[in-house]
Amino acid sequence: MQDIEVIADPAAAVVALDPIRARLLAELRRPASAAALAARVGLTRQKVNYHLRQLEAHGLVEVAETRTWGGLTERLLVATAAGYVVAPEPLGAERAPAPEGDRMSAAYLIALAARAVREVGALARRAARAGKALPVVALDTDIRFATPEDRADFADELATAVARIAAKYHDEQAPDGRWQRLLVAVHPRPKDGGA
Repeated sequence: MQDIEVIADPAAAVVALDPIRARLLAELRRPASAAALAARVGLTRQKVNYHLRQLEAHGLVEVAETRTWGGLTERLLVATAAGYVVAPEPLGAERAPAPEGDRMSAAYLIALAARAVREVGALARRAARAGKALPVVALDTDIRFATPEDRADFADELATAVARIAAKYHDEQAPDGRWQRLLVAVHPRPKDGGA
C-alpha cells in the first residue's frame, strides 16, 4: 500500500469522490471482506460488493487475500493507498502556470502546487511500477514574522540564497545531468493549523 496516491484519471476521480466509496476506501486501510465492510458501514453486502467492483475497476482497491471455506471463496480487499489526492487534470486544470505570472498571487502559487501534484503523481506511479524510489526532497516548516518588513526581508534573502545555491550546482552541459524542479512557497498558515 502506498502512503498517498494521486488520482489522474477523471473516471477514477468520480468513483473515489462518491461518499459511499470514499468511506469504503477509508475502511480498507486494512484488508476486509464485503461482508465485514457491510456490517461496519451499515449497507447490504450486495451494495458494498457493487461499490467495491467500481473501486477495483479503477485500481483504487486490490485483492489482498482470498479464503476458501465451505465451497465459497471470500476475497479480502485493501485500498491501494492510505490516502488519495485528485490531480488537477480531472478538473480541467492541465495548464502549467505562466512563467510571467504574478509570483506574489495566490493563483500563481495554486497553479505551481497543482503542477507539482500532477508531475510528482505521474513520476511516483512510474517509479512504483518500476519498483524504484522517486528521488525527491521536501521541506516544510512554520515561521512567524514580527512585521511585514521582516517577511519582505526574508523573501529577499531566501530568493538570493536559492539563486546562489542553484547557480552553484546547476550544470547546463552535464552529459548525464538530470533536470529537477525546485518549488519554494511561503503562505499564511491557517489559524487552526489545517485547511
